[in-house]
Amino acid sequence: MNAASAAGAAATFTWLGMVLAISFLEAPLKFRAPGVTVPLGLGIGRIVFRALNRVEAALAIVVIACVTIGHVRTSGAVAAAIAVVLLAVQLGAIRPGLNRRSERVLAGETLPRSRAHLLYVAAESAKVVALLVLGISILAG
Repeated sequence: MNAASAAGAAATFTWLGMVLAISFLEAPLKFRAPGVTVPLGLGIGRIVFRALNRVEAALAIVVIACVTIGHVRTSGAVAAAIAVVLLAVQLGAIRPGLNRRSERVLAGETLPRSRAHLLYVAAESAKVVALLVLGISILAG
């Protein structure tokens, strides 16, 4: 395994681990903690996801560079492209609506459940699969 592939695998599995830990573990569990209200959970979530998305963007750049200069199978390159496109859709199309909605809830409005949230979770799930395929593809070399 060359240096680009090693760095690509490390970045991919770091990205995957962060998404799994935050989106599928921390985010749902925080609302089960005693004393955590919906506004408090949303406030924490906004900060955590803003940080996660910044780190994801940096890792996506590393992954793109490593896939570009490394020896990655076509399936890995496609998986990398899918993960990056999903992140871009989340950041550019889904998150802005979720942010506007959370601002309204934090301002005291009571709103019904959001379909955009379900879309975000679906994109996260697809991104997890893409990152797993990419990481396996890099390791299989």
